[in-house]
Parts: sequence; structure tokens; C-alpha cells
Amino acid sequence: MLVGMARTEPDTRPSAARLRLLNTATRLFYAEGIHSVGVDRIIAEAQVTRATFYRHFPSKDDLILAYLREVHVLERGLVEAAIAANSAPVDSLLGIAGAIAQNVQSPAFRGCAFLNAAAEYPDAGHPVHQEIIAHRQWFLDTLTMLMAQVHEETADPAARHFVMLRDGAMAAGCLFNPTLVSETFLHGVEGLLRINTERQSAETDR
Repeated sequence: MLVGMARTEPDTRPSAARLRLLNTATRLFYAEGIHSVGVDRIIAEAQVTRATFYRHFPSKDDLILAYLREVHVLERGLVEAAIAANSAPVDSLLGIAGAIAQNVQSPAFRGCAFLNAAAEYPDAGHPVHQEIIAHRQWFLDTLTMLMAQVHEETADPAARHFVMLRDGAMAAGCLFNPTLVSETFLHGVEGLLRINTERQSAETDR
């Protein structure tokens, strides 16, 4: 490198067009479903050319995967924030549950993006379905890790129980009073944690 010459780093920021496409797809896919929203509509609402779309996303499936990964990053951020804000695992789990309950009560709530996508992509071999499974496995693994700090022996079933409570809230929140659904979900999580905390206390006192 010549002395005094400025070193130029490659610009890795996503282009404005790609962001518009992804933001548009995220809004439409979540609100209306994936199969019902075509590429032409996304291109029109994002105000880009067809060539621009295919330069960033070679196929609609690539855009769908980007959408799900974007939602994963958002949900992972909420979970990690709850863990970072609480030193005790029970409080972290309650924080995660609280974030879920808040989401259920949000005005634009339309259920779980991953469960919605799973209904449209049931083929286990499809990349979209595999992306869904990867996200859910991450969530289950995170809950299992936290539950193991509450009561190690029952961590696996307790984490699965939490996931089932969450899935139920995600489905019911679209059909019934979201406030009541959220309260029921939180009571369920609190009961689950209370049972496992009492088990740990009983074993410690032996």
C-alpha cells in the first residue's frame, strides 16, 4: 500500500432497494400470508424494477427466507434482551413471557410468523420449512438452557411446555380477546415456573 493512501473498506451495508423490498415483503407476508402475495405486488409497492428485485433475490423463496431470518433476528433480540436484563433464570423466563404477551396485544398482531409460514410450507424438505424448524429449535434450546438453571431434571419437558403455552397464545391471540389470552398465557408460565422452582427447593432441602 502506498504511504498516505486512504484504505477503502468494502461497503457491506444493504442497499436501499433491498431494504425496501424486504420491508415491503415483511409487512405483506405477515399481514396477508406468503402465497397470497406475489412478486409483482412486492415490486410495485417497493417501487423497484423487476431487474432490481432479481438482483437481490434470485427467487421468491430467497425473499421468504430473508423475511423469516429478519423475524428471527427480531425475536432473538427480544429474548437476549430479557436474559441480559435479569440475572435470575426465572426472571429471564418471565421477561421472555412478558415480551410474548406484549406482542400478542399489539394492534398489528397476526399470530406467529413462523407458525403461519409452516402452514403454507408443510413439506419438511423445503428450505422455508427447514428455516422454520431451525428458528423453533433455537427457541427451544434457549428455554431448555434457562429451565435447566431452575430445575435441571425437568428442563426438557418444562421448556417444551413453555413452547406449547406460547404457541397456544399465538394462535388464540388472533381469535379471542388478546388481553385475556395474554393473561392466561402468563399465568400458565408462572405456574410452570413455580412448580419447577418448588421441585428444586424440595431437593435442596433434603
